[in-house]
Amino acid sequence: MEETLIRLLSEYGYPILFVWSMMEGELGLVMAGLLSHTGHMNVFLAIFVAGVGGFVGDQFWFYVGRYNKKYTLEFFRSHRRKVALAHLLLKKYGWPIIFIQRYLYGLRTIIPMAIGTTRYDKRKFALINLISAFIWAALTIVLTYVFGAPILELIKLAKAHWYFAIPFGGAIIGIFYYYVNKASKPKPKPIRRESINDDNIQK
Repeated sequence: MEETLIRLLSEYGYPILFVWSMMEGELGLVMAGLLSHTGHMNVFLAIFVAGVGGFVGDQFWFYVGRYNKKYTLEFFRSHRRKVALAHLLLKKYGWPIIFIQRYLYGLRTIIPMAIGTTRYDKRKFALINLISAFIWAALTIVLTYVFGAPILELIKLAKAHWYFAIPFGGAIIGIFYYYVNKASKPKPKPIRRESINDDNIQK
C-alpha cells in the first residue's frame, strides 16, 4: 500500500502539489518536503510548483472578492467569525498580513477575498503575493527536507501510538477554534461614567 502511494506521488506529485498549494496547502508542502528528503521529488522543482500554486490561488480569491460581489457577500455571511477576524488582522497589520495569512489555517481564502473588496492596488497585491508565496513554499519545504529524518520518526511513532496522536491533534484544532472565536468577538465599548455631584443626586 505504501509503495503504491509513493509511486503515485512520485508520478503525479507535482500536479497534486500545485492544486494543494492553491488551497490550504501546508500539509501538501510538508509531504513534498518529505518526498524530497526520501528522493522521490526534486526539492527545487517542488518549491517552484508550490510557489506558483500559492500565488495563483490567492490571486484567484483576490479577484473573486473584487469582481464577484454576490458570491463574496454570500460567502462572508456563512463565515462571519472568520471574516471578522480577517478584518481585525487587516486593520492591525496592514499589507504584511499578505505574508502572515499563509500560516493562518482557515483564513487563506478569506483574507485575499477581504483585501479584494477594498481599493487595495491589484499590482501591489500581486507583487507582495508572489514574493510571499515563494518564501512560504521555500521555508516550509526546505525545513521539512532538512529535518525529514526526525519528522518521519515522529510519523512512525504516531502510527504506532495513534491513541496519543488523535487527542493531541484534537487539542490543536480546539485551540485554533478557541482563538478564532475569542479574537472575532466584538469588544464591549467602555462605559463613560459621568461625574456625580450634589446637583445630579435626586433627593
